[in-house]
Amino acid sequence: MKKRVFAAFMATLMVAGSLAGCGSKASSGDNSDAANVEEGKVINIYSWNDEFRQRLESVYPEVESTSKDGSVTKLKDGTEIHWVINPNQDGVYQQKLDEALLKQADASADDKVDIFLSETDYVFKYTDKDADVAMPLKDLGIDPKKDLGDQYDFTKTTASDSDGVQRGSTWQCCPGLLVYRRDIAKDVFGTDDPDTVAEKVKDWDTMKITAQELKEKGYYTFASYADTFRLYGNSIDESWVAPGDTKIKVDQKIMDWVNSSKEWLDAGYLNSTVKGQWNDDWNKAMSSQSKVFAFLFPAWGIDFTLKPNWDGEDGQWAVTNPPQEYNWGGSYIHAATGTDNPQHAKDIILALTGDKDNLLTISKDYSDFTNTKTGMQEAANDDANYASEFLGGQNAFKYFAPVAENIKIAPLSSYDQGCVELIQNSFSDYFQGKVTFDKAKENFETAIKERYPDITEIQWPE
Repeated sequence: MKKRVFAAFMATLMVAGSLAGCGSKASSGDNSDAANVEEGKVINIYSWNDEFRQRLESVYPEVESTSKDGSVTKLKDGTEIHWVINPNQDGVYQQKLDEALLKQADASADDKVDIFLSETDYVFKYTDKDADVAMPLKDLGIDPKKDLGDQYDFTKTTASDSDGVQRGSTWQCCPGLLVYRRDIAKDVFGTDDPDTVAEKVKDWDTMKITAQELKEKGYYTFASYADTFRLYGNSIDESWVAPGDTKIKVDQKIMDWVNSSKEWLDAGYLNSTVKGQWNDDWNKAMSSQSKVFAFLFPAWGIDFTLKPNWDGEDGQWAVTNPPQEYNWGGSYIHAATGTDNPQHAKDIILALTGDKDNLLTISKDYSDFTNTKTGMQEAANDDANYASEFLGGQNAFKYFAPVAENIKIAPLSSYDQGCVELIQNSFSDYFQGKVTFDKAKENFETAIKERYPDITEIQWPE
């Protein structure tokens, strides 16, 4: 099993070497009591952008100053945080992180990875107990039940290994909503009232009827078939690969997405010129000239994606309940096994993910839906402090909070990122009429085995 886990880990990021050595050398038990370890003078934090740095600077009380270029943050005790930033694109961030983790056991104190971040799509790769590159929080002196008891349960599950040991924590909870154009709603439905629109999109069958209404008025329901993937993909019943197995099981819900996407595309409910997400056409679909009615986004999607692409006035978008509850994303903070700064790591994780007041500050400053249940209930009931100008004075937390309460995270595996990416890529060609359905399945099988050479079989639902 270990060989398969490590092979998957390495194949995902194309890094030579063996993580088994990293785990066995660095996990010596010396960090079981973080307070008794002499701390280093440099804290190396690996991430893919400055999002975490901004939030740390916003609420961590030990911050004294940050260099103009954002590369070094000095703490009041003289310790320096060195931010090691590499882009997520093309797997660069993970490759650079893995190269550093492979050298962790023999690295000098100032060169060791102390804290690193991961995303939901690949968090399980780093929390895997056999890889042992992320420390159990209990070894830092953090009691998840006591110190993080107010977090949403599914975020704690996501950050845990297969034995249920929590090896990371997040300030974010990322429930998703339907974000829609008010002007289009008024034109088609006669109102932009969120509760009325919610009835129009309350489930997939109802949405299909609504999609036809929108089409008759010259509008698309969503920009792309990729926009709905997370709703189906995050509700799968079984993991893509069971622990210790080498067989990928494609869940029926994934095929439901394939069938629905083809139906909606052929019916004209989606813009056939927008092929996937994170491209220029998709960004333009968020502009004032677009005929796209809605997007499916968590809080970060509104703030980081929709808002920068919108070229109209504030107040033209609103949120309401999605047709299916879902979660999309989340950045997890991990203390690296072998860190020489376990006490600082503990303090940072608690300050950024376990302190309700700090998290409410982050919600106010950055519009993040943060990870305390009581805090988000407060925000949901506080229109004065949490109303959004971009959403025309609407308090989105009022809609996010009940979705977050009902999210059950899909079972995770070390193969999730590749499966999620490649299933969409393979069937994108099918949606666009480039290949047949059976050829798309064949292309997925070929691509997934190339990425994960240890995979021996792909099982499709009957």
